Amino acid sequence: MATMTSLIGLINKIQRACTLLGDHGGQGMSLWEILPSVAVVGGQSSGKSSVLESVVGRDFLPRGSGIVTRRPLVLQLHKTESGTEYAEFLHAPKKRFTDFGDFIINNENTVYAVAVRKEIADETDRITGKTKQISNIPIHLSIYSPNVVNLTLIDLPGLTKVAVEGQSETIVEDIENMVRTYVEKPNCIILAISPANQDIATSDAIKLARDVDPSGERTFGVLTKLDLMDKGTNAVDVLEGRAYRLQHPWVGIVNRSQADINKNVDMILARRKEREYFETSPDYGHLASRMGSEYLAKLLSEHLELVIRQRIPSIIALINKTIDELNAELDRIGRPIATDGGAQLYMILELCRAFDRVFKEHLDGGRPGGDRIFGVFDNQLPAALKKLPFDRYLSLKNVQKVVTEADGYQPHLIAPEQGYRRLIDGAISYFKGPAEASVDAVHYVLKELVRKSIAETQELKRFPSLQTDIATAANESLEKFRDESRKTVLRLVEMESSYLTADFFRKLNAEPEKNLNPSDKKKNAEPDKNPNQSHTGDRLNESYLRRIGSNVNAYIAMVCDTLRNTIPKAVVYCQVKEAKRSLLTNFYAQVGSREKERLSAMLDEDPQLMDRRIQIAKRLELYISARDDIDAVCWK
Repeated sequence: MATMTSLIGLINKIQRACTLLGDHGGQGMSLWEILPSVAVVGGQSSGKSSVLESVVGRDFLPRGSGIVTRRPLVLQLHKTESGTEYAEFLHAPKKRFTDFGDFIINNENTVYAVAVRKEIADETDRITGKTKQISNIPIHLSIYSPNVVNLTLIDLPGLTKVAVEGQSETIVEDIENMVRTYVEKPNCIILAISPANQDIATSDAIKLARDVDPSGERTFGVLTKLDLMDKGTNAVDVLEGRAYRLQHPWVGIVNRSQADINKNVDMILARRKEREYFETSPDYGHLASRMGSEYLAKLLSEHLELVIRQRIPSIIALINKTIDELNAELDRIGRPIATDGGAQLYMILELCRAFDRVFKEHLDGGRPGGDRIFGVFDNQLPAALKKLPFDRYLSLKNVQKVVTEADGYQPHLIAPEQGYRRLIDGAISYFKGPAEASVDAVHYVLKELVRKSIAETQELKRFPSLQTDIATAANESLEKFRDESRKTVLRLVEMESSYLTADFFRKLNAEPEKNLNPSDKKKNAEPDKNPNQSHTGDRLNESYLRRIGSNVNAYIAMVCDTLRNTIPKAVVYCQVKEAKRSLLTNFYAQVGSREKERLSAMLDEDPQLMDRRIQIAKRLELYISARDDIDAVCWK
């Protein structure tokens, strides 16, 4: 099986990589969620910061009165073989921080050395401002050193009981809620810090740990400030588990005194003084072997290893599930494009065919939109034909005017032939408006379907330039189809004017009084009072003019019925059918003759999508590497 150092170090490495890629929580279970870490919980001035610095062996955390830790600090310790010590922040991944003390800057080899303490304070102020407010946005810090054990520690703001000036009234509840979001997770190991010079029953850390971990399986108790207890008192009952029992042993810590801090006493020396304190203490000498910050670090590391080993099946299962999801996502948004010209041409044609399939599905009913074309023929065209002003055009006054003007100086002898033809020709011309309107309406529907089809073609989403090219080419084709369709429907209208159906009027003559009302029939049955003006009377007779208008109206109604059926046929044939058959024909010819540089420009991807693919590829590489590394380490 794996050694403790290699396994925990690997988990730390995976956690660090997850954090860098932004995969550290959120909806659902992530790799970060399932990997164990240690949350440091305690009240204000309980010694949390000193415990962390003792474990790390470095003096690097901001200090002061009140709330100093105002953002969670995710601290990852990486044990190294070399003697170099340095720190890296997630928000400044290209900087290596080598100074843990006062602020200095070193430009040697373009590597910056900035005080870790100041960077933590500055990064805290960047989010919270120079106030006493808190934020749940964590700071991620990795420390690489030969003097640490592999651990992930989370330093949380100290629990408090009252708000002070400059803090919101909800600060007490806000801090507790923030701490709970970390310690409630089943993968979290709770490091409950309590000062020995206070009653353990009043410990904020223990109270919170008992709420979220009543069995104590995840809780480690730490007593600080043992050297500050009143003379004649000790914390042996607590350390031996009699005052408050936990599943894991209590650990006592002796932090540096304020005088040591002011003198900047080295942490290594402070550890040695801590060991001497326990070894020479009459109260705690028998417990010296399991007291102190070094023992605490080893204890946590051993427990962390045990938890990790228990979680490995779950970790591997989650990694495999995530790898499948990432591969599926890459397939959905598309793999990287080829650089070969032939392969690029093939890819462009395949993308065009994908668009064409979606477009045809809209027309044929697989997707919505094609029904709007039917609506043009079934609703818009009949409504437009019904609104044509034939009543006004065939009024008695206009019929008289047209018939009279058509005869010229010579009155007609039997029937107003030219009058009929002019009336019919003028009436048929009204059909041009609805015919052209139908062409335009279908054109706009097709243009909208092109736009929707481009948006719905998943394969095209990554190529905005190609989307534009396809849209332009498709719309150019639709314009040509519209022009041809307009010519065709106008020809249909003009054909109705060019040759009139004689049989229609012969049938009317066979039944001359069919369209006359009874009064007109009576007038026509009476002989003319003035035979010399009978012809003139016929021309000016109201019933005679009404009969002409009625005959023309009946003929126009027949033409209207014909055009109502033939206009849709022409529009579908010239526009819809052509759009299905050859929408991108010209585009294919143009693409085939383009050089590689122009093809590459057409496949210029959306930068956001490119970034998305890069991030997915990095995550995929991380998870595959993590799976292989865990397998290799666990069964070494």
